[in-house]
Amino acid sequence: MEASGTGRKVIIPRRFRGRVSTVRAGTLTVLVIIVAVYLAFTKTLPWQQPFEFSAVFQTGNNLRLDSPVRIAGVNVGKVTSIERAKDSDLVKVTMSLDKQGQPIHKDATLMIRSRIFLEGNFFVDLRPGTPGAPNVHDGDTLTVGQTATPVQLDQLLTALQTNDRTYLQDLLKGLGDSLTRRPSAADNAGQDQLVRGKSAAQALNSSLTYAPDALKNGAAVSEALLGTQPHDLSKLIQGLAKVTTALSTNEEQLKDLITNFNRFFAIFASEETNLSESIRVLGPTIEHARSSLENLNAALPQLAGFARDIVPGVQETPATIKAVTPWITQAQLLFSRSELGGLANSLRPAIASFAAATDASFGLLRQTNLTSRCFNEVILPSGDVALNDGTASSGIANYKEFWYTVVGLAGESQDFEGNGAYTRTATGGGDQLIKTGKLSNRPKGRDVLYGNAIVPPLGTRPKRPSKRPPFRPDVACYKSQKPNLNGPAANAGPPDTVVPRGGGKP
Repeated sequence: MEASGTGRKVIIPRRFRGRVSTVRAGTLTVLVIIVAVYLAFTKTLPWQQPFEFSAVFQTGNNLRLDSPVRIAGVNVGKVTSIERAKDSDLVKVTMSLDKQGQPIHKDATLMIRSRIFLEGNFFVDLRPGTPGAPNVHDGDTLTVGQTATPVQLDQLLTALQTNDRTYLQDLLKGLGDSLTRRPSAADNAGQDQLVRGKSAAQALNSSLTYAPDALKNGAAVSEALLGTQPHDLSKLIQGLAKVTTALSTNEEQLKDLITNFNRFFAIFASEETNLSESIRVLGPTIEHARSSLENLNAALPQLAGFARDIVPGVQETPATIKAVTPWITQAQLLFSRSELGGLANSLRPAIASFAAATDASFGLLRQTNLTSRCFNEVILPSGDVALNDGTASSGIANYKEFWYTVVGLAGESQDFEGNGAYTRTATGGGDQLIKTGKLSNRPKGRDVLYGNAIVPPLGTRPKRPSKRPPFRPDVACYKSQKPNLNGPAANAGPPDTVVPRGGGKP
């Protein structure tokens, strides 16, 4: 290297080239010290942002900055900010997490707990949630429904003030009176027979008789709540947690829900009598429902078999529809106005007349029905009775005797001589003059009838009743009692009077 000013060339040794100046060296030393101090206190690199999320608590419970965040007792982070939540009395706590505390999930829960005596203050106990839930991202906020705070001694001491203690005493006294009070007669009137005259405590003791069945059914319900697949119960609890969280974060809607719920139960309170009756009959209803469900359960195998058997028919349905489509097309043409439609239009007056005749025939059909029932239930059964006529009894049904008589008359009237088909009967004769007693509803002087008989009459069958039987047109014939053709009314009555020869009194 050449140096000017002297007119000579000066060679500078290579070891003195590029030496750092004193100012530059001092500046670099200060920067190195600043970086070292920063790293020593923050323990993070300035270009790395820590993972932070927030949670809303009811109170801060003396949390402070740098209070630890722990998972299962292991420090995984710290509190970086504590501030009041916007437009509420809640506290928003912001926390940073190390890598070992990540990830956390949307269903994570947090609780402020007190540290051991030597540590002092409080820490945040974090439960990271279930792996199936979505992850919490940087900057997310968990709601107050997922957080909890410890109960402080001052809260415990101020929970039961004078008024609250009085109310609690009144509540316990009222509960005791309700359990031991004897019911009045008016109270017993509406109670079940099993608990009449018993106090509420005695009735509860009596209910323990049904406890085994109830606990058995409760166990079945509890087993059903476990679900059929793994994690069914945890998913149910997770869903309930989401519901309760939503209710806690929507206070106005929750107030409206409670108000409407109160109105809803007020309706039940106004219908206390009907509700009590409904609850009373609920037990028998459930018993009948249980038997119905058992029958339904027994019918399910047959129903399953029917479903299997009907599958081939269902599979054939498309082909059936395809095959019946041409017939439907022809049927549409057949029922068009130019074909059967015109015929139906022409038959409309006749159909109207037929409908009127059908309507008018209802009365006839009712009378025909009554007549048919009278024959089926009274007349025909009476014809099947064999008459007891002493030595003249045939032992066969009396309707057969009638037809035998008709056949005999037909045979007697056959042509067997030139005079033709005639039936010859003897209308009277003999030397025994008889007369009847006075007959009712006949004119005077003609109320006694006379006749001649070959032999003296033995009696009159059936016996003439002393008075006319009642005529009841308001009672249907089929409801009448069947006549006893061999009963007392069928006995022989007194014979007609034989008039002595030459007249005079018999």
